[in-house]
Amino acid sequence: MATSGDNSKTALIDGLNALLADHMALYFKTKHFHWHVKGPRFRDLHLLFDEHAAEIQGQIDLIAERVRKNDATTLTSIGSVAKATQIADQDSTDLSAEAMVQELADDNAKMVASLKDLKALADEAGDNATDGMLDDWTDMAEQRVWFLKSTLA
Repeated sequence: MATSGDNSKTALIDGLNALLADHMALYFKTKHFHWHVKGPRFRDLHLLFDEHAAEIQGQIDLIAERVRKNDATTLTSIGSVAKATQIADQDSTDLSAEAMVQELADDNAKMVASLKDLKALADEAGDNATDGMLDDWTDMAEQRVWFLKSTLA
């Protein structure tokens, strides 16, 4: 029989795997935009997108390790990422720089919402380490949203 604690741990693990999928998908999209941005703001956006991609990539392993430290399994393939992410694919190489910035701002804002939802799940599961890490990841995602939105002003 599953206990309430088991259910809260399962919900946290599911949330962490969704967060992992979002980070992997957003990393790839951010690199895609880094590679394909063009126009008068090329240099600034090219560098900004690369900085953001590096930050997102740096969180991927930490998220997966939180899942493993909770005695669970992580995502295993591109297909498992595609099933678990809320970040929509973007295959166009002809988006305007402004459209890229807006799309990344929106995707990072979705991630902020997910991170805040996960905070409650970590608390409910009694996972203090994940709880603390979520604060840092939320701050980073909020900063990415701020930077991206500020380039649109």
